[in-house]
Amino acid sequence: MKIVVIEDEKITADDLIENLLAVKPNYTIVKILKSISEALAFFQQQPEVDLIFSDIQLGDGLSFDIFKKVKIKVPIIFCTAYNEYALEAFKANGIDYILKPFNIAEIKKAIEKFELLTNKNEVSINKLLEYLSIKQPTANNVSILVYQKDVIIPINTYDIAIVQLNNGIVKLVAFNGTTYFTTQSLEEIEKLNLLFFFRANRQFILHRKIVKDVVQHFNRKLLVRLAVPFDEQIFISKEKTPAFLAWLTSI
Repeated sequence: MKIVVIEDEKITADDLIENLLAVKPNYTIVKILKSISEALAFFQQQPEVDLIFSDIQLGDGLSFDIFKKVKIKVPIIFCTAYNEYALEAFKANGIDYILKPFNIAEIKKAIEKFELLTNKNEVSINKLLEYLSIKQPTANNVSILVYQKDVIIPINTYDIAIVQLNNGIVKLVAFNGTTYFTTQSLEEIEKLNLLFFFRANRQFILHRKIVKDVVQHFNRKLLVRLAVPFDEQIFISKEKTPAFLAWLTSI
């Protein structure tokens, strides 16, 4: 099998290839492409390729732009840190979706799926969506229990501007400036799958209305500027930037 890897980070590309060849030592890596422009030039030559592993966010844009501009019949396994783009990946001839950091078990599973679909020569939309476990966010009216001394109070999520993890304690900052404390973790709150909230990083979950704008920052991060005064800076990583920008435009 002839494999092409689209990835602009050398360490990440090397990690992917190392795990891939550990699973399939007979596979051949024919090319590593680091940008949209480089990929377009390569695929316009109609090279013989059996499978593509592609990062989603590259230095000059989203890799989806490659597959919109050049007709590619080769299956694609997308690689990224977050699964916000599963449907878009499918439209771009994607057959699977693996999350960073890579591990050999997930890569093996993706390869097995590729070989199965190749042998059957079919891709079922319903089976693919089920396989990707795509979950759409909801706008449920949910409350989170907070504690004030011996009193337990349900706080509606519509009233919460920021959820913050600080020294192991999770606090909720309301739009009116009031701070509450909860025993729920950021992970538990994130699993509520609330439409208007986004997990910015390990420390913060943000409500859409609290985001004033974002600015480019060092190392391709985004600095989030808030609509109300807040003592700490909140950053979005390079890997999470596409999902964050998509969330901003979809709410």
